[in-house]
Amino acid sequence: MSDVLADIDRLAAQANAELSAVSDAGSLEQFRIKYLGSNGSIKRLPEMLKTAAKEQKAALGQRINAVKKEVSEAFEGRKAELSRQVAAGRDAMDVTEPGRRPMIGNRHILMKVTDELTELFARMGFSVATGPEVEDEFHNFMALNIPKQHPARDPLDNFYLACASRGGEPSALGTEMLLRTQTSTVQIRVMERQRPPIRVVIPGRVYRPDTVDATHLFMFNQLEALVVDHNVTMVDLKSTIMQFIRAYFGAGTRARFRPSFFPFTEPSAEVDVWFEDRQKWVELGGCGMVHPNVLKVSKIDPEEYSGWAFGFGIERIAMRKYGINDIRQFIENDIRFLRQF
Repeated sequence: MSDVLADIDRLAAQANAELSAVSDAGSLEQFRIKYLGSNGSIKRLPEMLKTAAKEQKAALGQRINAVKKEVSEAFEGRKAELSRQVAAGRDAMDVTEPGRRPMIGNRHILMKVTDELTELFARMGFSVATGPEVEDEFHNFMALNIPKQHPARDPLDNFYLACASRGGEPSALGTEMLLRTQTSTVQIRVMERQRPPIRVVIPGRVYRPDTVDATHLFMFNQLEALVVDHNVTMVDLKSTIMQFIRAYFGAGTRARFRPSFFPFTEPSAEVDVWFEDRQKWVELGGCGMVHPNVLKVSKIDPEEYSGWAFGFGIERIAMRKYGINDIRQFIENDIRFLRQF
């Protein structure tokens, strides 16, 4: 009996000695398997009861249970101690390590391009003007020489808004409100409050219910330009646009002017730029001499003053500048795309 108890005590002492030497989770798991696992040394101690004399089984069983409890409690204590050490190490800060530079947000490519364009035109003597995105019919159509029966005013081609008229009384200028379809509306607002000479660029969002594809969105950005002064001609318009194209895209950039028609300019033209990567001409926008009727609405004498204007798509300018082949990438919020710029 004494020999059996001595063996149990030696096993307990050996287990405690090995447990005190455990220093990591891997070693602790090996200890558990060796002593407390289903085939572990401590787990197998009850097998001694099978060969023990009947009168010795009670005392032997008590000793086995005591050793099993002692080693199990020591194991749980060591496990908790190692967990605290790991947590303390994880939360500790080494003040000698180099700091981590925080991630800083990136401005959207369209904002960058807009700033590049307004800065370029500022060097050419243009100031920046802005106007509301929710417009009335007068500024969006009537003042731009677009009559009521013109197809451009079709409800299917505009985002009209359901809103009450101011004061509940119809206005002679029309009370229908809509999301502006072009930044040309700001031309009227500038000419209403400022007498010539006028030389402004107007960046801003516009809205048209276009079918979305690789070159069209139903919300996009335009850069409008307006010049009104004495003796302004089509030559001034074309030379300014070509100066802009060559300054922004490069001296060798190919561009062309195609005759066109807009109610608010006469004569009018479309401006195309050659996209080398796509091997095709892509329209940047329209331009032309400000129609005399538009000047008259703004109380500017067309016999004394003349003017020109253009409206270019900022997305298409960015596409040509940075080799972007699909306009939809600007609104997809793909961080991999946005981080390129």
